[in-house]
Parts: sequence; structure tokens; C-alpha cells
Amino acid sequence: MLCWRTKSNMVLPVTTFLEDGSYLSALRPPKGNPGKLITVRVIEYTLAHPSRTKGEAPIRLITTLLDPAQAPALELAALYGERWEEESAFDELKTHQRGAGRVLRSKSPDMVTQEIYAHLLVYYAIRALINAAVEPQELDPDRVSFLASLRVIRRQVTDQAAFPP
Repeated sequence: MLCWRTKSNMVLPVTTFLEDGSYLSALRPPKGNPGKLITVRVIEYTLAHPSRTKGEAPIRLITTLLDPAQAPALELAALYGERWEEESAFDELKTHQRGAGRVLRSKSPDMVTQEIYAHLLVYYAIRALINAAVEPQELDPDRVSFLASLRVIRRQVTDQAAFPP
């Protein structure tokens, strides 16, 4: 199963309209690659975007899930949005928490595994603190800056460990 976003101006001719508002189309193999057309399902929708003057940001997804009963268009659109939360989490963990360009310091596979678990546990602890902080105000924890929270927490830790893992 594949599902990815494509440019809204990509030419995807309609071969069949489906009951959930999506449609079937066909992708040609890249130039120089022999092969037959690939049938895909196209889901088009817009999101309200307050910073744009037009108010809407067009989104076009293509997927190899061809049956709307198996994966309705609204469900795929919602899940695609959730995907970006995962990408943001990876960015927070790899770029901000660990630090861009920094490599793991461990020398053995077992210690690398332990170091990765330590990074994941620290990330979980920071996110748990964010959740605890916003819960009384009934705010969405995704709206709280991970980087700002990380900086506050780092200021509170006065004696960081300086020994290798």
C-alpha cells in the first residue's frame, strides 16, 4: 500500500469516478523504464489555511488502495495529516533533542541500542510534561513548541552528565 502527495497540477486523467469522490487514474512509468501503466486512486481536497489569502490549500493524494470501501477518501485524507505529526516527531527527536549533525557516541551495537532507547525515553518524558502542562487548560499538546519546552527543561538541568554512555 502506498499513499503520497503529488503536485496539484500533475495531469492525472480520470478513468473512473468512485462513490466517495475520489477517482481512478493511471501513472506512466518514468521515461526510459519500460512497463505498463500503473492504476492509482486520486483523492483531492482542500484545507482551510488562515495565512493564505485564498483561504484554501489544495491537496492531492495518490494511492494504490483502489477500493473506497477498504479505505474511504476522508479517512485517507485524515491519516495523511496524521503522518505529518510523525514526521514532526522525528524532526524534534533527531534535529532538536539530539542535535543536528551529532552522531551516537556508543561503540558497540548493544550500547547503540541503549543510547537510542535513552533518546526515545527523554523524548517521551518531554512530551509527557507538555501533555501534563496543557491538560488543565484543555489545549492541544501539538500546539506547544517542543523546542521551547526542551530549552526550558535544559535550563532546569544544572548538572548534565558528561560521561560516555
